Amino acid sequence: MATRTRITAQTETPTEAAATGSARERLLAAAEALIYAGGIHATGVDAIVKQSGTARKSFYTHFESKDALVAAALERRDERWMNWFIAGTQQRGERARQRLLGMFDVLREWFASADFHGCAFLNAAGEIASAEDPIRIVAREHKERLLAFVRTQCDVFAVESAMDASRVAQLSRQWLVLLDGAIAVALVSGEADAALDARAVAEALLESEDPTGSTRDTGKPSTKPSTKPSTKRPPSRRIEP
Repeated sequence: MATRTRITAQTETPTEAAATGSARERLLAAAEALIYAGGIHATGVDAIVKQSGTARKSFYTHFESKDALVAAALERRDERWMNWFIAGTQQRGERARQRLLGMFDVLREWFASADFHGCAFLNAAGEIASAEDPIRIVAREHKERLLAFVRTQCDVFAVESAMDASRVAQLSRQWLVLLDGAIAVALVSGEADAALDARAVAEALLESEDPTGSTRDTGKPSTKPSTKPSTKRPPSRRIEP
């Protein structure tokens, strides 16, 4: 069996990634790290400037406001997170069924990491009231991008299975709900195995779409709780608005 290269969501922190970069990159990295850990409203410009190691003048040179910096930092995170998630998913198997279910295994690794604080985009959307705010727009576009990737896998699953192709769009939306639901439960409960619970539901959903079992992989990992030590970690200290 080929050895799968492990890819983590945070192989390097945003601050580490931009440590030797430009002042703009350091500001983006600091903003992303602080906002993800503590929230938008709780993070001031002074804290971002201090962590970035830049002068306050640099902030005003590159960004017209804190909101503009936050939106740009989220765009930066979107690119990195999606690259990580897509790469991790594609490593889970050759068939679409394996990749779709493997998405939850990818999430579980993330949930078990020390710096997991939920979905940065759901967190941000929860703090911003206006649907037309640039920050909310970035969050919405991230979910649209994630849905589009899920849709590509569901399209392949429909071809590989006996699934009715007219169901692909709905299955994709349901899959996104399961992914985001797992993230939310893991954040609140501190339990990485929330991903396995979502995976079990997802597996049942695929079986209902492919009653012939033509894409079933008998060698797939079990979704039943294992006997290994608990993966429960302390719940995030982040205070939701």
